[in-house]
Amino acid sequence: MPYLVDGNNVMAQRVGWHKDRSAARRRLIHDLVRFVAVRRTKVNVVFDGEPDEAFPEGRRFKGVHILYARHGSDADSRIKELIVRSSFKRDLIVVSSDRELQSFAGRQGAKVMASGQFRALLEECQEQKPSGSIDAKDELDVEEWMEFFNERNP
Repeated sequence: MPYLVDGNNVMAQRVGWHKDRSAARRRLIHDLVRFVAVRRTKVNVVFDGEPDEAFPEGRRFKGVHILYARHGSDADSRIKELIVRSSFKRDLIVVSSDRELQSFAGRQGAKVMASGQFRALLEECQEQKPSGSIDAKDELDVEEWMEFFNERNP
């Protein structure tokens, strides 16, 4: 089942996330990549604020589709748009702690998961190896760092 994640809600499940929002965003994206590899699922994540240079609007990074709130709007509105446009609402799992968004998603036929519950799933996945890969964690880390440094030092 595909997940549609309210990124800021999930980031807020960690203490001190607001001190460096860009780093918190990147940490969450890394956690989502691991989640995708372990669970073999699709994830769309929507963040509030301006797009990150390393992860711009619409970028797909190792199975995670990264989106942002539209200019002058918020992530909840963008998530609602995505729910409405979804062809398979009943298969969609919307991750948010926003009650109004949860209610909207439920009325549309999507499943809903609280951000704290999803954060617990992410933590579980950090301890698991993706199926079919012996050293997948090491491979992911090396790929991630190589991509990071290659983008910074062309």
